[in-house]
Amino acid sequence: MSGTNAASGAAPCRFAHYFVICGIDTETGLEPDELAGENFEQSPLKRTFKSKVLAHYPENVEWNPFDQDAVNMLCMPKGLSFRTQADSREPQFHSFLITREDGSRTYGFVHTFYEEVTSPQICSAMQTLYQMHQAENPSSATPSSSSSSSMDSLASSLDEADSPSSSSCRSAACGGYDASRDTLYVSKALCLITPMPFMHGCLRFLSQMHRAVTAASPPPLPLESYVHNILYEVPLPPPGRSLKFHGVYEPIVCQRPGPGELPLADFPLGQTFTLLGVENLVQLFNCTLLEMQILLYSQDYQRLMTVAEGITTLLFPFQWQHVYVPILPASLLHFLDAPVPYLMGLQSKEGTDRSKLELPQEANLCFVDIDNHCIELPEDFPQFPNKPEFIQELSEVLLRYGISPVGGAPPTSVPTSSTTTTPGSVSTRHPGLKSQQALRELEDDGRNGNLGGEQLAVLELLQGNATLERLQALAKRTGVRVEALRGVGGEGEAQGGRTAVEEEELRNAKLNVQLREVFASRFTTMFADYEAFVIQSAPDLESWLTNREQMHNFDKASFLSDQPEPYLPFLSHFIETQMFATFIDNKIMSQWEEKEPLLRVFDGRIDKARLYNVRAPSLRSSNYQRCTILKESAQAIEQRLMKIDHTAIHPHLLDMKIGQGKYEQGFFPKLQSDVLSVGPTNNKWSNRTATAQRRKDRHRQQTEHLTLDNDLKEKYMQEARSLGKNLRQPKLSDLSPAVIAQTNWKFVEGLLKECRMKTKRMLVEKMGREAVELGHGEANITGLEENTLIASLCDLLERIWSHGLQVKQGKSALWSHLLHYQAREEKLEQQESPVSNGPERRKSESSIGMPSLRASVIQDMRHIQSMGEIKTDVGRARAWIRLSLEKKLLSQHLKQLLSRQALTKKLYKRYAFLRCEEEKEQFLFHLLSLNTVDYFCFTSVFTTIMIPYRAVIIPIKKLSNAMTTSNPWVCVSGELGDSGVRQITKNVLEMTFDCQNLGKLTTVQLGHDNSGLLAKWLVDCVMVRNEITGHTYKFPCGRWLGKGVDDGSLERVLIGELALPNADEDSGRGCRTPDMQHSPGQTRRVSITSMGGRGYKPTSAQIQEAIGEAVNSICKHFHKPEKERGSLTILLCGEVGLVGALEQFFHNGFKSARLFQKTVFVWDFVEKAVAYMESADQMGDMQETAEPLGLTCVSLCHYVSAINSSPRNIGKDGKFQLLVCLGARDRLLIQWLPLLVECPVIQRMYEESALLRDRTTVNALIAVLQTLHDFPITLEASLVKGIDL
Repeated sequence: MSGTNAASGAAPCRFAHYFVICGIDTETGLEPDELAGENFEQSPLKRTFKSKVLAHYPENVEWNPFDQDAVNMLCMPKGLSFRTQADSREPQFHSFLITREDGSRTYGFVHTFYEEVTSPQICSAMQTLYQMHQAENPSSATPSSSSSSSMDSLASSLDEADSPSSSSCRSAACGGYDASRDTLYVSKALCLITPMPFMHGCLRFLSQMHRAVTAASPPPLPLESYVHNILYEVPLPPPGRSLKFHGVYEPIVCQRPGPGELPLADFPLGQTFTLLGVENLVQLFNCTLLEMQILLYSQDYQRLMTVAEGITTLLFPFQWQHVYVPILPASLLHFLDAPVPYLMGLQSKEGTDRSKLELPQEANLCFVDIDNHCIELPEDFPQFPNKPEFIQELSEVLLRYGISPVGGAPPTSVPTSSTTTTPGSVSTRHPGLKSQQALRELEDDGRNGNLGGEQLAVLELLQGNATLERLQALAKRTGVRVEALRGVGGEGEAQGGRTAVEEEELRNAKLNVQLREVFASRFTTMFADYEAFVIQSAPDLESWLTNREQMHNFDKASFLSDQPEPYLPFLSHFIETQMFATFIDNKIMSQWEEKEPLLRVFDGRIDKARLYNVRAPSLRSSNYQRCTILKESAQAIEQRLMKIDHTAIHPHLLDMKIGQGKYEQGFFPKLQSDVLSVGPTNNKWSNRTATAQRRKDRHRQQTEHLTLDNDLKEKYMQEARSLGKNLRQPKLSDLSPAVIAQTNWKFVEGLLKECRMKTKRMLVEKMGREAVELGHGEANITGLEENTLIASLCDLLERIWSHGLQVKQGKSALWSHLLHYQAREEKLEQQESPVSNGPERRKSESSIGMPSLRASVIQDMRHIQSMGEIKTDVGRARAWIRLSLEKKLLSQHLKQLLSRQALTKKLYKRYAFLRCEEEKEQFLFHLLSLNTVDYFCFTSVFTTIMIPYRAVIIPIKKLSNAMTTSNPWVCVSGELGDSGVRQITKNVLEMTFDCQNLGKLTTVQLGHDNSGLLAKWLVDCVMVRNEITGHTYKFPCGRWLGKGVDDGSLERVLIGELALPNADEDSGRGCRTPDMQHSPGQTRRVSITSMGGRGYKPTSAQIQEAIGEAVNSICKHFHKPEKERGSLTILLCGEVGLVGALEQFFHNGFKSARLFQKTVFVWDFVEKAVAYMESADQMGDMQETAEPLGLTCVSLCHYVSAINSSPRNIGKDGKFQLLVCLGARDRLLIQWLPLLVECPVIQRMYEESALLRDRTTVNALIAVLQTLHDFPITLEASLVKGIDL
């Protein structure tokens, strides 16, 4: 027992944890593998049968318990495969990984070869199956179903093409099996399971093991010695060191990066770039960073693994946080239904076309067809910053190593001898057909570098050939070194005393690290300042973990405001991902516990960059910064491989029973388990690690008493790391229906939780003040951030709608559901009479004048379908979501859609999210909460579409002048443009017109031509509605239009506000954010004008406060980022705007109403003052005044005359409004005020107590208005039309 403890005690530091053999179990015989999708029409040789783990050593390792089902499934993902002597039987190599619950990984490396079947039971079973098959399918014995295209569990597509000779020696019944005449072979797998991905080392060890079995003479020692050696006597290389250990025939070297370097990654990145090309790879990298669903597709398992591991290593310092299954066994295909981000690899069956692949969801899918070197991207996602320069830098690195950046070509290598090659050809001085083929197989790497016996013979012919070194350099990742070559120059040495294979490995390692450094340096540049925005709010780890969900960990708004403009689209998406959140969590936790290794390396790099670059401005610019440490990083690896730091104990004879495990060529022997289940007890290395381990245990026990209970902490961490994390890895072992149901249940819960988090985030960002109270920093939400949140909501809805689909139709599951619904409803509509849709009507938007707009799912769909700008289903679904959100109908629409239960049942499986009643209700409720805020996410995104608008003019009914003889016109302006002047039919007072999206509406110009007898017109307000989004704007007027009445105005500029839906409407829609600023209300206008001077009179304190507020609002407006400012017109001319406040100031103490005379307006005062100045100027009284004052006089006179001579018929109040706006724009208001105050006219028109005659108050007013000089005020075209200055 003590022996096993010694063995397991050292396990964390051992190079390999298990040696496993998988294959056919002769006891149980042939079991068909139902999960792999059995096809009984196929010849028995092509079917898949269950494989078993035949043996694994040791029995168990404490920290890495042996998961038999998972290992068996991943060693032979498609089960056993059979061959006859007629078929190609090339050995294959592939890797896999298993992710445990806590996210840690174990790697497996598998060498699969074919072994002759000696069991007569199995041969006769195969014979029987074959005869049954022939009886049932007499036609199948045609050459077309030849067994050479067998479903080899690992066959690469090249296998069949490469065996032209096999057709000649096929058995008579082609593709058949006859026990009397054919030899049957079955696949067997040797596997090493290791804690770290030393791929090259494992590949070479396993291929040497296989060679020992197939060689003519037995290996130097029994195989047990080598297995025992790698399991118990080879340690992991210490960080920053290299290690040499011994295989059966040659030594193997591996090295591990030091603490400050990028973590170990042994999969050849060069191959990943070669397979996809730089452009595609950068796009795939971008999709991975944005946590989309990524599906890799290839016939070759090793390619799937190489690309998956390549992409995830490039994410440094971030880590993929979701489902990660680089090789998805056939039995787990239902996992593609997972409605969460995933990175999975799927083996393509030979000859199947991508179009035949049924994927449950594609709206957010990045599909990577590795063998055809192409990728299909999701629609509409932000590009990686500085992409062209980034691609350029990567291409230069690849070209230095002789790899084409375009991709799609087989990997070529820089020759070590003088001959050069192109991907398709091999130059040899003695060209012989067979040698050419052997070389090409090595070069194309279809065999993953494993040569069969026939080719080995060919290589022996090549001895002494000048291409020998070239060939060895080409034997990329092989580990197969032909024994007959030993005679040539010792160990076939290349330069520097290293073998050609070692040269190739060194080259790969250097290329790997340089490519990774280019990626890492992008993040070092982009996130150089990230620490400044991390919010450290908790006093200790425990309180942080318990409140993790509520806490705001990173100041996103400030971080984004600090970034270069071109980076924003990408960064605003990226900082919302799970991988970024986990990175920040790790950063916060590092104040209480040891830093996570990737974070430690990354922080070290940022500190180093700061030393060299004391916060240079270049860091914040969007200029591309190239990686500066490519040379050093490659040198570090070269030095380690040149100078070996450690050599492991050589394999040696073990204390074995004699006569067991007799050598038999071509068969892997049954190993003696007793010598392999226990490690050496006297090994100084394992003792040392065991004591170190005991020390660690003691330390751990002490710290456990001090800190949280570890299990509790782990539980917190699991919960804290929120969504999808418990789904990181499907459980490969148990596939009972119960487990599958439980997995789906987890998905449903995960989706609901994600919906809750997303809607909460959207609300908090939108609601402002409450957000500040909750500790969420500044209250404004950037348009960019809002767009990101809405895009991620669209993505979530697509994932929910694609969960548990019966049959997939189109790329967008949501849109296809809507189309089904539309077809059904339209059919019903035709059957019923149109009257029946009464209850669907919404009550009128505003009780007066506007006919009501129907809330209908179908109507909104038709709007979207009529938009020619949107070309795809995914785009239509997103536009429909945005429109529903803007109309505050998203929850209601989806409820309506799901209320057709028969349709939902037809489209979805029982376990689908949309068929879980309770969760569905909660989900709709979360979406309903979004109705409390106003979104303009449709209007602001589709800016070029044509929109129908309806305008209604509402006169004041009680006065007879509701009917007018003149011809009215209207011009509607919004943030994106104006409608131009539109004539309205006389006495109809309502019109609809189409024009390009105006955005949020700001002003309406209303006027008439003063024709006819009844040319006076009293208007209450104008209502304008966007007929697609249903947004209705009210433009209050409350004034006369006509000559000789009110202020004589024939046109007015009215300021709009968004009108509220009526309170008695659907209550879900009624709640909303506090009102936007109102426009000039009727009350104020009436009180100032002739219609009722007796109205409300504000006190002087209230007037001064109003001016302060108005100026404040304008200052705040300019302090917001440009994209989020909203309308300045409202702040100037709205109800609490600057114009209104100044008008009140001028009205205070103004002698306006005269007995038996017309009303006097403030504009009359201005005109009189100007007339006085002009006359004084002519009489020369102004000559003595200081020069600047004279100029000010001139400017005031000039502006007033320009306003008076404008062709527009705006009344006196309109002219005063215009003067204030122009004065604010041109920074002249504070110069004009003293002139008006000094002017003698003031004594006639103002009472003694007026604010305008109080020097102190006027000076205070000037000081307040002075603050507006800092801002560039621009005026809307509708305000200044026709003014010529």
